[in-house]
Amino acid sequence: MAMTGELPQLVCACVGGGSNALGLFQGFLNDREVALLGAEAGGMDDGSDRHAARLAEARGKLGVAHGYRSYFLSNADGQMNDTYSIAAGLDYIGVSPILAHLHDQGRVAFTSASDRDTIEATRLLMEHEGIIPALESAHGLAAAIDEARRRPETDRILINLSGRGDKDIFSIAGVFESRSWQDYLKQQVVQHGR
Repeated sequence: MAMTGELPQLVCACVGGGSNALGLFQGFLNDREVALLGAEAGGMDDGSDRHAARLAEARGKLGVAHGYRSYFLSNADGQMNDTYSIAAGLDYIGVSPILAHLHDQGRVAFTSASDRDTIEATRLLMEHEGIIPALESAHGLAAAIDEARRRPETDRILINLSGRGDKDIFSIAGVFESRSWQDYLKQQVVQHGR
């Protein structure tokens, strides 16, 4: 409101367990004109089970784990499946029961961002803004970029960039396959004795 004088049309955040998204969404729950979009880990996006998308593709099943009832990636016997994400913080079998409830009510929509789209969103943010996002948050950024293509250019989109990308710097260097960046990082590690 301080920057634009108006509410955003869309608010995006990554969703693992749900704390990141709920921290942002709770401020807009009563503003029905603001769309809320949670981005889960779409993983490999190759039709395999190498992902952590519970609500986005309706892959999650109602169940109970860790003392709460929600949507989980589980088999027919209720046993939890393996999950996968390029971002360790999104690699979780379940989702917050509060987010599950908001999903069931239709208040929060869910999508997934693949590793490939997340890496591209990371590259774009680094290139254009000089910010290295945490890979978790970059899932929300990737979803916002995808959603922005379908919206008017005048729409205001708020994206939650929580965490720091420095913890992911070696993972990011590996996927970008930039030899100069990898060499620079190795040089810095040697130079600083880490």
